[in-house]
Amino acid sequence: MMHKKDISLRQLLEFRNAWVAWLVFLVAIVVTVVLWQLSIRLVEDRTEARFRNQSLQLKTAIEERLLNYEQVLAGSAGLFAVTGDVSRDQWREYIDKVDINRYYPGIQGIGYVRRVGVRQMADHIASVRAEGVINYLVNPLGTGPYYYPMVYLEPGTERNRRALGYNAFSDPVHRSAMEQSRDDAIPTVTGKVVLVQEEVAEDQASFLMYYPVYQGGKTPEIRAERRMMLSGYVFSAFRMNNLIDGIVGLISPFLDVRIYDAGVAVRENLMYGSNLGSLDNDFSFQMEQIVTAGGRDWLLQTRSTPAFDFLASDPRPPIVLGCGLIISLLLYLFVLALIRSRLMAQVSAGRYRAITEGAANVTLVLDRSGNATYASPSSLDILGFDPESVQGLDFETLVHGDDWPHLQQGFEEAVKAPGKQMPVIRARIRDAEGQWRDMEGTFTAMLSVPGVYGVVLSLRDLTQLKAAQSELHRLAFYDPLTGLANRQLFRDRLNHVVRRCRRSGEPAALMFLDLDGFKRINDTLGHDAGDELLRQVAQWLEGCVREEDSVARLGGDEFVVLLSRISGSNAAGKVAESILRRLCQRIRLNDHEVGITVSIGITMIPHDSEDSGTLMKFADLAMYRAKELGRNTYQFFTPAMNIKAARRLLQQEELATALDGERFVLHYQPKIDLASERVIGVEAFLRWHHPEKGLVSAQQFIGLAEETGLIIRLGEMALRQACIQVQALERAGFESLKMAVNLSVRQLTDSGFLDMIRQVITETGVAPERLELEMPAELLNEDPRMLRELLVALHDLGVCLILDDFGTGSCSLVALQQLPLDVVKIDHRFIRDIPYNVSATDVASAVIALARKLHLTVVAEGVETPQQLSFLQTAGCAQCQGNLFSYPLDEDALIGFLIRQYERPLIS
Repeated sequence: MMHKKDISLRQLLEFRNAWVAWLVFLVAIVVTVVLWQLSIRLVEDRTEARFRNQSLQLKTAIEERLLNYEQVLAGSAGLFAVTGDVSRDQWREYIDKVDINRYYPGIQGIGYVRRVGVRQMADHIASVRAEGVINYLVNPLGTGPYYYPMVYLEPGTERNRRALGYNAFSDPVHRSAMEQSRDDAIPTVTGKVVLVQEEVAEDQASFLMYYPVYQGGKTPEIRAERRMMLSGYVFSAFRMNNLIDGIVGLISPFLDVRIYDAGVAVRENLMYGSNLGSLDNDFSFQMEQIVTAGGRDWLLQTRSTPAFDFLASDPRPPIVLGCGLIISLLLYLFVLALIRSRLMAQVSAGRYRAITEGAANVTLVLDRSGNATYASPSSLDILGFDPESVQGLDFETLVHGDDWPHLQQGFEEAVKAPGKQMPVIRARIRDAEGQWRDMEGTFTAMLSVPGVYGVVLSLRDLTQLKAAQSELHRLAFYDPLTGLANRQLFRDRLNHVVRRCRRSGEPAALMFLDLDGFKRINDTLGHDAGDELLRQVAQWLEGCVREEDSVARLGGDEFVVLLSRISGSNAAGKVAESILRRLCQRIRLNDHEVGITVSIGITMIPHDSEDSGTLMKFADLAMYRAKELGRNTYQFFTPAMNIKAARRLLQQEELATALDGERFVLHYQPKIDLASERVIGVEAFLRWHHPEKGLVSAQQFIGLAEETGLIIRLGEMALRQACIQVQALERAGFESLKMAVNLSVRQLTDSGFLDMIRQVITETGVAPERLELEMPAELLNEDPRMLRELLVALHDLGVCLILDDFGTGSCSLVALQQLPLDVVKIDHRFIRDIPYNVSATDVASAVIALARKLHLTVVAEGVETPQQLSFLQTAGCAQCQGNLFSYPLDEDALIGFLIRQYERPLIS
């Protein structure tokens, strides 16, 4: 209790005393708001720049792809100029060589339209039918005098054969483009059309590109001559979605993209929409550009989406605001404390009380007669009695009649033993509302202590203790997030149901449920959204079952349902269908609407097993089978599932046995320096000598090794064998060759990885600078601090660090700058389409340029053709490897290869 001269809070906060503190607080708040607004502006500018960059890149990519397709048509028209009349077989052979499915995605087909006069129509139809097009007819006929039927269209799919004979000139949209192409001798694009070969349910927007073919193979100079000398058209048919989806998915997957014909944004002109149309009125940035191709203008409209804004969001503005407010408040309190210290000369110590007044205890002081003279303020919170009116209370009437004698006896014994604390006595005390409360207390006689002069009774309310015990029980047996039973309680309930089913024979069912795509929702929207989804699912599940059934959460997104009494499997299936219908819906989380589904595995009790552990395993196997069948379904357990799991276990045991039996060997693929045209190193590839299957590549067993944890031992064995091979190459005279060894994320994140590396280097005696460690790009998704510490430690050892699969997945430029990497390896998926795929060449060039800017050596893997090699040399790639130079070789073949390559260069 404070002295009467102590300063109250109201006095301290008066302006005449605290004006300095208020001034400091105001200045700090102003500075915080300014910095907060500045950070918001910087984030918005950066996001807008990213949006504009993606929009411009999208326009460029579309124009480049359309230009490529114009060149394809020009080449097709050149075929007529060279050979004159082209037969159907010649046309099919030419289109097969072009390979449009691989190199020109989006083209439905490339064909030829022939100009046919009215008098030539019968002969024309007869000749086409003689070529094998039995039902060929020209339609619609139109008005003449010339008709323009589609004679050839390849690839010759069933869908494309429907278009043969179609008189495109009869359609005003086609006719306008064909006339312009004929008169101007240029490739011309039609307006929005629906291809005649489309199904009714597939009437997506399409267009055709026409290129004129003139008699004699040359283009007449005069327009009138062009009209007279026209022989026909080569054309390409495009489905807009097929053409644009790949470009949008690669460049701007999170932008709402629309393309309108004729440069006018009206619904009837819509050529393409990126399936984000529901976000029309929810965007931060918008950009409109004109794409010109084939004499026609398209309006390219791009808008940002909530997903784009979410990915571009930055936590710094709220951090700046929060930190600024906290600092402002702390400054205010600090200055206020200084002012208080200055104003207050001294604080009265007050008088000592008989006992500390706690919120959880009621303290009473009784005189020698047992009358209450003092009650602690906590008596108001606990019992509802005003401490000031305690002297007017009859204490005996507040105590339960059965407990009063025990209290009276404890009081008398305390008076006889001053200063000694008496044993604990339990009693029921009536509160102000007339309710009995269980309490326990002790007497201590302090009759001669100044300021007390009485017997102190300290009573503790057991209500809080019982609440705490109840909370401990809840934590021990219930999931804190959803309130459902946890694994331990559910196991007890399952055991009880199994015993009952064993005695009565009455069936029950166990369901194992796993949410589909929960990890994606958790990673995208955050753990708070994931927790909210789990709580909602728990409520839905409880609403799908009866009160006597049990629902539990085992952890993560795994739930179980125990149907304690059920008529049979049909009834269990109906409950599963009810759960699927209830959970298959969309829910709004953090301003995002997401859809969820669930996969369910069901096992019957006691038909499938009478052991609870086995039942859980069977239900789990059935659930995984449901996921394999496409998710959002349920499956009953069958013995075949157990056989499959046993086979998986057998494969694990076979892999472990092979590791113990040293049945793994390394093969080596040379790595070529493009400047010196010499082998500068090799990459080690793991192979398994299987007794039945022969030599098995790593792709067929590495996944299993990752799942079982055998990858740790397997990786150490491969590293040790590679180091030994380095020593063997040195003895053979190849002292400068480096050895690259592939590592997995599981290996790199293992706690003993660094010690293992040091031990292998020490035991084999290999020079660390001869060793290259290839790490997958997905390693960058791990904890940045842990990753940097690991790579710095490896770099300090002297080994070369290579980032594999560069260009795939998410790769932070900040991480590339901050991590001690030496080399990046371009993923083979970007190399295989070079130079025929413009997107692949652009990506590869960008990756090479970026790596060189970061002063990193660039290696391209999977080089198969001289054209790929030529492109990589021109783009500035430093090193290459692939089957163009050599397949992976065993130890003996590698030595022979190295000897031969030193006699002559590999690159001619």
